[in-house]
Amino acid sequence: MTTQDTNIRRHTISVLVDNEPGVLARVIGLFSGRGYNIESLTVAEIDASDSLSRITVVTSGTPMIIEQIKVQLERLVPVHKVKDLTLEGPFIEREMALVKVVANGEKRVESLRIGDVFKARVVDATINSFVFEITGTADDLNRFIDLMQQLGEVDISRTGAAALSRGTSTL
Repeated sequence: MTTQDTNIRRHTISVLVDNEPGVLARVIGLFSGRGYNIESLTVAEIDASDSLSRITVVTSGTPMIIEQIKVQLERLVPVHKVKDLTLEGPFIEREMALVKVVANGEKRVESLRIGDVFKARVVDATINSFVFEITGTADDLNRFIDLMQQLGEVDISRTGAAALSRGTSTL
């Protein structure tokens, strides 16, 4: 009897697609129609002359589920290439967030100290609040947000992951 790997693991998948109406809806439909969760999703045009976009999807699943996702993505007509960055070697992944912290007194000062430690940039300030811009891994952003939530009311907007393989490999 063969045992299957049932470990659920986070994967970052890069998908090169035609930049045309409805492509993102088809990709999202593939996930929702099969009950797969999308943890993060970003999309942007990367080549205007060839009308290509890159969709970066972060999802979690067993190796069998991730393989199913990749096979089903490759079957979609506007998809040119699917690359599981998690399995294909080292890659760079970053996310940006705007984090508003409403705090007074010493908590306000502490928010600036924490922002400095995380290399977050203040992009707006009022008497009672700061808006920080921070870029890093999802874990970095989560740690920053957790610390800020201890200081006051927090409002957050995140971009989702953008990722590329390291070295000379291209999609």
